[in-house]
Amino acid sequence: IDEQVIPGLKMYHDTTRTPHGYSSYITADKSDRFYDDNIWLVIDLVDLYNLTAKQSYLDMALDIWNFVLSGRDTVLGDGIYWCEQTKDTKNTCSNAPAAVAALKLHKATGEQQYFDQGENFYTWVFYSLRDKDHLYWDNVSVKGKFDKRKFSYNSGQMIEAGALLYEITGNKEYLQQAQATASASLSQWTKVYSNDDEESLYIVESGDVWFDAVLLRGYLALWRADGQDVYLSAYDDTLSYAWYMGRDENGLFGKYLTHRQENETKSWLLTQAAYVEMAA
Repeated sequence: IDEQVIPGLKMYHDTTRTPHGYSSYITADKSDRFYDDNIWLVIDLVDLYNLTAKQSYLDMALDIWNFVLSGRDTVLGDGIYWCEQTKDTKNTCSNAPAAVAALKLHKATGEQQYFDQGENFYTWVFYSLRDKDHLYWDNVSVKGKFDKRKFSYNSGQMIEAGALLYEITGNKEYLQQAQATASASLSQWTKVYSNDDEESLYIVESGDVWFDAVLLRGYLALWRADGQDVYLSAYDDTLSYAWYMGRDENGLFGKYLTHRQENETKSWLLTQAAYVEMAA
């Protein structure tokens, strides 16, 4: 982490604009800065701090959090924009992870402000972007137009945030909301396959392996809260099947875990890392 990842991240760290934040690309010119990209870093850095008690990780997380909060205003009631340069949509992917990040910061520091922020972001997404099937739409524009696409990582982060809120407050409404979304997510993104022995296998597959890894983060948080392992059992099937059936001749995964990618000229590091995270 310290010898490779942190120095690599510094290459994206833009100190020419205030507040400082991480750009999407390493370029000679200024590239867009996305709030969700920065939020994912906050989450990982707080996790690293909790594992190591190394203050520098928490300091980095708090510095990035200042940038994240600069993307928040009262347009549409509350919420963080997706991109600093456009500020035309507020997305589940920039607010559900913000709730998770803030609640993790609260647990790491004990400071009330982070709990309040996390609860507010969660509440805004719940009432602004939640569909009647308990899953979450992608975004809403500043003009009030909804993008009703649904992605597994968006619901996964709301499951995790709900489980964290329940853990912190003991309020069962948060647990019930997380459970409803978890059940709907399993129905939405799990397919049933048969193996050579004609046994049924439950495969979680939404079209993006990393999205499904983030969904698993939610399922794990919920499992810690209620002890129900039905969601983890589906991932057990998924990861075992994928290891034997989903890797190409180089041992790498493609967009779908259930079959080998063919005629592809590249493999994504993000996809391989997602499998490693899920397996771990």
